[in-house]
Amino acid sequence: MCGIVGFCDFKRNCLQDAQQWTAVLRKMRNAIAHRGHDQTGEYLRRNVGLAHTRLSIRDLAGGAQPMVRQGGKGEYAIVFNGEIYNTEELKEELHCRGYRFETTCDTEVILCGYMEYGMEIAPKLNGIFAFAVWDERRDALFLCRDRLGVKPLFYALEGTTLVFGSEPKALFAYPGITPRADLDNFREIFGVGPARTPGCGVFRGLLEVKPGCMVECSRAGMKEYPCWSLEARPHTHSYAETVERVSWLLRDAVRRQLVSDVPVCSFLSGGIDSSVVTALASRQLEGEGKTLNTFSFDFAHNDDCFQSNAFQPTRDRPFVDQVLSLYPLHHTYLECDEVTLADLLEDAVKMKDLPGMTDVDASLLYFCGLVKQHNKVALTGECADEIFGGYPWFYREELLHTDGFPWSADLSARTALLSDEALRQLDLEDYIRQRYLDTLAQVPALPEEQGEERRRREMSFLNLRWFMQTLLDRMDRTSMAWGLEARVPFADHRIVEYVYNVPWSMKYQDGMEKRLLRDACKDLLPPELLYRKKSPYPKTYSPAYEALLAERFQRLLDDPHAPIHRFLDQKKARRFLSQPKDYGKPWFGQLMAGPQMLAYFLQINHWMEFYCVG
Repeated sequence: MCGIVGFCDFKRNCLQDAQQWTAVLRKMRNAIAHRGHDQTGEYLRRNVGLAHTRLSIRDLAGGAQPMVRQGGKGEYAIVFNGEIYNTEELKEELHCRGYRFETTCDTEVILCGYMEYGMEIAPKLNGIFAFAVWDERRDALFLCRDRLGVKPLFYALEGTTLVFGSEPKALFAYPGITPRADLDNFREIFGVGPARTPGCGVFRGLLEVKPGCMVECSRAGMKEYPCWSLEARPHTHSYAETVERVSWLLRDAVRRQLVSDVPVCSFLSGGIDSSVVTALASRQLEGEGKTLNTFSFDFAHNDDCFQSNAFQPTRDRPFVDQVLSLYPLHHTYLECDEVTLADLLEDAVKMKDLPGMTDVDASLLYFCGLVKQHNKVALTGECADEIFGGYPWFYREELLHTDGFPWSADLSARTALLSDEALRQLDLEDYIRQRYLDTLAQVPALPEEQGEERRRREMSFLNLRWFMQTLLDRMDRTSMAWGLEARVPFADHRIVEYVYNVPWSMKYQDGMEKRLLRDACKDLLPPELLYRKKSPYPKTYSPAYEALLAERFQRLLDDPHAPIHRFLDQKKARRFLSQPKDYGKPWFGQLMAGPQMLAYFLQINHWMEFYCVG
């Protein structure tokens, strides 16, 4: 993984002041240097500049970027962030077409693939990627992002210049681009946050290349278009055949994602998803004479303070111990205390450039920093719930048929602290409603699907397009803040494409969510773990954490200069502060309940203050 930045302007000759524009590239690159400290580089030509900061995972000695190749009638250059898991197959294909390789890294394969196929190389890639290719022959710059949006890529127009980078902070290092926010940006924050509308960078004028899309910048102008789209197809396999296919796809994804020139570890929560990934990775590495490092996360005082609820019925530690008894793992238990968690809420905003999933972001940021002390690459169990239907809104009727985003169905919780004037200005209900309807209009479905079948399609697509993207964004920023590469085997596009078309009756056999996945992994885990009730990422239940949040929120209310007062109602906020916080009724997802509402508003205030967008 790495960080990429650059700009393109056909009305400017950058070489006339090469020193200045090289300095701009370095400033942009330095803004995201945390994404990789191993190597840096710049590329400057008349109309384009590219820069790269590298986290070396493949071909540690070679593979420097920007990578440049001569071919035909022009020069080609690339900056790339990600990992390509079918590198060897593509290399063999290109070798047969006459290409010779100077490195063993996947960057060179993408570049040679572009030289051979143009942007038709994108659908051939199995991996997670965001890259920019400069094509001198066509006089064009291409930006491309992986199918599911695992790796980020933002861009903006400053005058006639297209500016891009892996994170918004890279763009803010470009002359003339400063953080700004309008009402629509605040509608994102208060209405759909911590999710984001696809393609929206939240800051005014800031866009993100949509998952599975590319942006072309040429003398003719700029345009964005898809290079991949999810398709609805009839499912013709029996249940046994479907189980066998899912089993093979998952094993192949993990096998491919273990390829690295540095040791790979895994996050092991004790949940089904991370346990399955860990088991498969351990088996693969054991055959190579290696032992997998694993890490689990929890919070101080949860032994005493944990409160079982519908979303988190049991603690994870006993199930982690079960996996450790089955596989030869080198395991580390990591724990975060309340003060550290509260203190990292602001760091999490700076890391993400936006308010996020509060203590989930903050704790994952903390844990990833500890993991990076041992490993540079980690496998995670993210995305299985969105793909296989693990969340309650997939199977609980009242949530399934929510006329809106089911993970944030209760708008009253979001508006409880806002002033009447802010509510009038923001008109959140209409904004959220339009985002929801826009997404439903894009759902790939078969013509004959109606009623319940259609709603199942919609629920799957909503989760892939919105909720999964939120979690992938969280994972990228919290891991790459430390230069830790997080890989997501469940987000292999072949798994997503296949399971999207599997009937719900197969995913939810015998009234059990994710039954298809469980049956596909029967040989990996004991029944008591494999068939346990879903338990999400852990959070703290300590009253001490809530007390810290309340104290800081009180200070915010007492500070007349706090920018969030533009939107807050003091009476409502003080009343909310004095009431007991509900841990069991989330207002976003499964984890963000009463205490996280305080934390979210603290993060919004810090965001407004830090980026001067109040």
